[in-house]
Amino acid sequence: MTREAVRISGLRVRYAPGENPALTVDALSVAAGERLAVIGPSGSGKTTLLRAVQGLVAPSEGTVTVDGIRTLSRTARRRAFRRRHAAVFQEFQLVERASVLRNVLCGRLGHAPVLSSVLGRFGADDRAAAFAAIEATGLSEFAYRRVDTLSGGQRQRVAVARALAQAPDLITADEPVSNLDPVVADDILRAVMEPAGDRKIAVLAAVHHPALATAHADRVIGLAGGRIVYDSADGAPLDAPALRRVYGRSLPPQIVQDINARERGDEQRRSPRNVA
Repeated sequence: MTREAVRISGLRVRYAPGENPALTVDALSVAAGERLAVIGPSGSGKTTLLRAVQGLVAPSEGTVTVDGIRTLSRTARRRAFRRRHAAVFQEFQLVERASVLRNVLCGRLGHAPVLSSVLGRFGADDRAAAFAAIEATGLSEFAYRRVDTLSGGQRQRVAVARALAQAPDLITADEPVSNLDPVVADDILRAVMEPAGDRKIAVLAAVHHPALATAHADRVIGLAGGRIVYDSADGAPLDAPALRRVYGRSLPPQIVQDINARERGDEQRRSPRNVA
């Protein structure tokens, strides 16, 4: 039986008493190593869902667990939760005047003894993990460069490497590529999804463009009005009617064509080659 990285049960999130829920999720499970993309219009509940999983917003009802630990657990279990969960943010949240290596090593703080983490001292295993993550995200030549000398796409790769170095069970990413051009965005999502899949790390990512979601995720869910209205796990294609349910209107034909083209490409890559 596949281990669950995330389980959500009976979740309701209200930002004020008496309000209708901003998010309602009766049941959602993310398997260990599964790469799940969340799509939907602004205000659909994508960020609320990620914040509930990250333990940054308290459920009004229901529970959220990461690797069996409730996200709002306290003390030692809270530290264990933080060690098992890594986040990639749209704003990078890096130490700009520090090197790439120093930033990536911050992902090892949860593994180090408390005194060592306070003093910023890292052992050989921590440095090995950091260098492996730097290599996995294509940053080897920049390891000793200061972050403030890098481009936006390179900085987001540093944030991804920091998350990978943490060796978590789960990575959450809240629209990590919405400020980047399409080519760089595609590269960054690949840098998140592929190494995570290789390492059996679950990924829960809010993605602003549905074609990018279908290209890089194992599974796509769509939110509208704070509820899940589409789940590719049900076997339904992300076609024009499904996109209309998610976004409340028909999307430009080119977007649907891009999704179809990417899905066909994925099927071809998964199919065995014909040998004459």
